Parts: sequence; structure tokens; C-alpha cells
Amino acid sequence: MTSSELWTRETADRYDAEETETSSAAVLGPTLAFLTELAGDGRALEFAIGTGRVGVPLRERGVPVVGIELSEHMAAVLRRKVDRSTLPVTIGDMATTVVPGAFSLVYLVYNTITNLLTQDEQVECFRNAARHLEPGGRFVIELGVPPLRFLPPGQVAVPFDVSEHHLGFDTFDLVEQILVSHHFTRDGDDGRYRRENSRHRYAWPAELDLMARIAGLELERRVADWDGAPFTQDSTKHVSVWRKPT
Repeated sequence: MTSSELWTRETADRYDAEETETSSAAVLGPTLAFLTELAGDGRALEFAIGTGRVGVPLRERGVPVVGIELSEHMAAVLRRKVDRSTLPVTIGDMATTVVPGAFSLVYLVYNTITNLLTQDEQVECFRNAARHLEPGGRFVIELGVPPLRFLPPGQVAVPFDVSEHHLGFDTFDLVEQILVSHHFTRDGDDGRYRRENSRHRYAWPAELDLMARIAGLELERRVADWDGAPFTQDSTKHVSVWRKPT
């Protein structure tokens, strides 16, 4: 068990309904095209596969997908969509769990490496990816750039969503590199809000590159999004690809 916080049954059951935008064809299309090209004729392993938002449609594109997922509740939602023989999922953490075989692609999307709350665990995640990759295979991470430029002296909170049914903001511990993501969600019309929060360890792209080097991987490409836009100092996230040497 890692320091990652576990998703509850209630959170898992409503996850897909709350992620309709990120599950849309417009958002997923570039993601799936990017991953399909990297997988080639090989197999793909998704760390923290969740409810299968990416893994299930990637499998439907013809890429054999295997998943690792810490939350049994999230995996149970995935299992409603696809059977075990079509998309196998192993319950375990992404830093140490090992599944059989070698893969041309290991990927970890949607900021999920930050669920590992220590640097050591994040390093082990890279090592676990390298352990599963065949020579020449790639490890892909999608991760936001820490928005610390929005923090003037004395401020510790940054809002990321202010909409009719949701208020979201992050608070930062700059010493420990921990952010807490706070969500206030209005489910009905009675004016009540449901409050949730989750902890994450943010990391800069350069820190991830060092983790990759420790794991024996080499940076191949870094872009600002799944469409391949250039990564610049103003980019709010990055998609990074590291390659296992042949």
C-alpha cells in the first residue's frame, strides 16, 4: 500500500457522471490517437486505470490494454463496461505492483502520479514503469504544471473552477510540495454543497526527468497537450514521453 488515498464506493459510482467532459470524444480523441501511435503493435499498461475512461476506448481501438488500480470500487465500475478477459485489471498500487509480460507502452494520465504523496514513491512508480517496458518502449505521463506563479506572498490558495454547480481551489504546502484540492459541488436544487478534498504531491517537469533517469529512462518528447502543441513557459500542463533504451 502506498500513501495514495483510496477512492470510496460513493466516489467511484459518481465518477463517470462528473467526468463527462473529459470523457467526450473531443477530449479523448487526441489522447487515444497519441497513445495508439506509441503503442504500435504492442501492448499497453495503464497505471491507475480507474473506471476505464481511457483504457476502455483505447482497447476498442485495437490496443491490448492491461490495468493496475488501487481502488477496488473504481475497478468494479470498469468491470461493468468490459469483461476481465478483454481488459485484465490487477488490484494494487502503481509503484510496486507487477503484472506479467512486457509492454510497448505504460501510461499514467490526468495528474494521477500526484496521488503518490512522497518523492520516493514517485521514483518507484518510474522504476515500475521501466520494469514493465520492453526495450524501446515508452512511459507517458500527463501532468499539470504547478500554478505557483498565481501565488503572491502570503497567499496559499489558487482557484481552478468557479461555476454554477462547482467551486474548486487548491491550497499549497510549498515546503513539502503538497497541494490539497478542495471541491464544493452542488448536486441538487436545494442549495446544498457536497465538500470533498484530496491530497497530491506536485512535481516539476525537471524533477520527473530526474526520476526517469534514476529508472533508466530517457526523455524523448514533451508537449503541452495531446494535440502536440509546443511546451512553453506558459503551458499549464505537459504530456511527457520517456523511452527505455534498446
